[in-house]
Amino acid sequence: MEGEGTRDPMFLSGVSFPPDWPIYNETLIKLSVYGVNDGHQQTTNFLGSSSFSVVDFLQSKDQQLSLNLRTADDSATVGTVVVSRLKMGEIEDGEVDHIIGDMHQKCTLVYESSHGSINDKDNGPIMNAVFKNAVCKVYRFQTVDSKWMLVREQMAECTLSFSIPKQLIALYIQEDTCRIQELKDLGELSPHWDNLRKDVISRYDQIIKEYQDTLAELEKLTGPSFKPSCSKGQKYLEFIPINLHTQRMRVTCPRKTDSFYDVVTVGAPAAHSQGFKNGGLQKLLSKYESEKKSYSTTYQCIYYPPEQTAKAREILSVVSQLQPHISALADQLLQTAQQSSRQPLRDVLKSLEEKTEQFVHALKDELVKSALLALHAARPGYVSKSQSSAPSSPATAKPHPSDSTEELHSVCNNVDGSKTPPRESRVSPVRADSIPHHKEYDEEEWDRVWASVAKSLNCIIALVDKLQEQDNNNQESAPSQTLADVITSHSPDPPVTSAVWRDQLGILVQSLKECVTEVAERAKRSVSFVLLQEAACSTAQGLQLQQRRDAVFSQALAALACGFVMRLYAGLEDKGFLRQLHAVGLVAQFESLLSTYSEEIGMLEDMEVGIGDLQRVTFRISEAASEEAVSLQPTVSGRRDRYTVEVPLPHHAFQALPEELREGKPLRVLPVLFNVGINEQQTIAERFGDISLQERINQKNFEILEGYYKSLTNTVPSECLPCFQMQTDIKELLDTLGQNVVTKKRKNVEILWLAGMICRRMNGIRFTSCKSAKDRTSMSVTLEQCSLLRDEHQLNKDYFVRALDCMRREGCRIENVQKNIKCRKYAFNMLQLMAFPKYYRPPDGTYGKVDS
Repeated sequence: MEGEGTRDPMFLSGVSFPPDWPIYNETLIKLSVYGVNDGHQQTTNFLGSSSFSVVDFLQSKDQQLSLNLRTADDSATVGTVVVSRLKMGEIEDGEVDHIIGDMHQKCTLVYESSHGSINDKDNGPIMNAVFKNAVCKVYRFQTVDSKWMLVREQMAECTLSFSIPKQLIALYIQEDTCRIQELKDLGELSPHWDNLRKDVISRYDQIIKEYQDTLAELEKLTGPSFKPSCSKGQKYLEFIPINLHTQRMRVTCPRKTDSFYDVVTVGAPAAHSQGFKNGGLQKLLSKYESEKKSYSTTYQCIYYPPEQTAKAREILSVVSQLQPHISALADQLLQTAQQSSRQPLRDVLKSLEEKTEQFVHALKDELVKSALLALHAARPGYVSKSQSSAPSSPATAKPHPSDSTEELHSVCNNVDGSKTPPRESRVSPVRADSIPHHKEYDEEEWDRVWASVAKSLNCIIALVDKLQEQDNNNQESAPSQTLADVITSHSPDPPVTSAVWRDQLGILVQSLKECVTEVAERAKRSVSFVLLQEAACSTAQGLQLQQRRDAVFSQALAALACGFVMRLYAGLEDKGFLRQLHAVGLVAQFESLLSTYSEEIGMLEDMEVGIGDLQRVTFRISEAASEEAVSLQPTVSGRRDRYTVEVPLPHHAFQALPEELREGKPLRVLPVLFNVGINEQQTIAERFGDISLQERINQKNFEILEGYYKSLTNTVPSECLPCFQMQTDIKELLDTLGQNVVTKKRKNVEILWLAGMICRRMNGIRFTSCKSAKDRTSMSVTLEQCSLLRDEHQLNKDYFVRALDCMRREGCRIENVQKNIKCRKYAFNMLQLMAFPKYYRPPDGTYGKVDS
């Protein structure tokens, strides 16, 4: 054991024995004590030792031994040490006995086995499916009323560190492969555009090849479920989050229900393998957009700003999803009309109307119309109006299939004897008045296409209305007959046979499907041409930026998915939390300790963009196929503009959820980022550099957090939120945070403390990050834990620093350091620590400059 070189040393170390260790009555246990002469140089000298047998200990009075420490030559006594036993049943239901070392009975640390005890509530089957290799520590601290609280700290790896990035890489490959096919489907282009298309396809091929190689390397990996900090620069691991761990603190106090506090620790999502010589994503993207304008002139392309290209991707995604859905609903409508009664028919028709409305709405955008014109101008042989004095002529494009289908007009006319549908159209045709005249383009063509979609759907609605009207007129006389029977036998109008009626509906359904297909194909080609122009205006830098953004987002999503799963598991029995989850979603608060100096500016810029991109992510809860670990792994679907993470739950847990969650409602998670640099580099930035990036991030994310709070209070009752001992309400904490983010104060860590408190008050997900989540992160996490013990569980203030040092010296965070760099030393030196805020400094003997 190590002790601080004082006149009244306290030895806060302890021991326990894993279940597989053979321990017998005659087993001897030896305690050795060393004095630290120089905490900075780490020189130590042996003070003394003592031994005892297990049987002597167990037979001692009150199971406590007072032992003399003897020098190495046994010539003198240098002190005493008291060894006592703590019964772990005081914390949990188990009867596991652990031996601890304790001097003066002021502050006690207990080592627990690395996998937790048998009855550990934090290590159930659900948790074990996703969280691995847990390290547990147990402490005993004194409260203000001289009672004892037991604190358990558990740190675990997460399987999502690798599984989420591997799924994402596969989705990147799939999306880029589809993009290549979409570019090929543009058809014949003029030589200029065809050459640009070939160049763009070549770039996509290059990305796909690199991603396939990376995925192949990741599939070979076995072993730990985390990437250590020393591997952050390895290229093939660039998609994997750095040092991702979960940490839970469970507190047991006399006569109180256990409380627990979670935090996810992860290295700042950043492209370490690509470096930060030219800055991070925020700076690089801004510079890239300004350069694209000049490249668009060089390559004779139309410049589309980021919001337009993002909209193009969204339109492409929506159309790809809705077209097959509408087609399937149309077929289902036809089958339902022939086989069932009116209500199922009405339900299917309603779904068909809703999806068609969404389809129409997605394609109303001016971007689609202008892109159609641009694509037409890129066809071979195109001659603009300014280049030709020939009079405009009608377009030679192939007419829409429905325009030449006389059966459609005939059926519509036969529905009620007029060409106008009997009720107001659900879907109105989109006018294209803004598309200019020129020799090769007919401005009415796009109008006719949309009119056909609207007319096809409205004819279906009219026919079903007519048939159901006849059904209603005859329902009392033939309540048991199907719709087809009523039409055949009881219609007051001239009889309509089932065969004729089916033929009419079949024609309309087929017409709608053909219209939607025609419109979808034209729209997809037009927005694909927009994306071709964006890619054509790109350089090699654009390719690298996409890869950088993909890697950073992958790290951020893995961390977010880990935090969401942990928070969901913890709240499965909390009805208020579940109500909040489906009503307004959760806030995910990322705390960053990066400086705004040198390379860490680039890391913070990467992190800001990566966390901002998480707004494109939704979650969905599903029922797992089984309770096997493989069935409980979250899965990712979607494409770069929008991803969904599906979290499966065992049958019993899923069935206990509110109906909204069981129905698969998309669940929103709102990410916010607050940064305060605390190291010596931040001192330089504050005195001689620029901290505007940090100030902008904090101000912007405060506004986002405040907006979420307003939505929360307007939607969810206050009783749904957790209760805390501190009576300060969330609004007051927000006001204080708002004041702090605009206050010019060096290393204002109160911003981080307030943001963390607000997050916990609002049932949010907490994340803490620095460069590698190893050193500064450890200081922050242990400080937060001890602050919670003081504020919420009456930790004696006289022992606050002692408890803080105890956690940093012997707790889970020093184990994290050991896992990362095989050394139990935080990577600080004395000069660095002089610049740290007071409570972020580790105890003497726990730090030294090492490779991190």
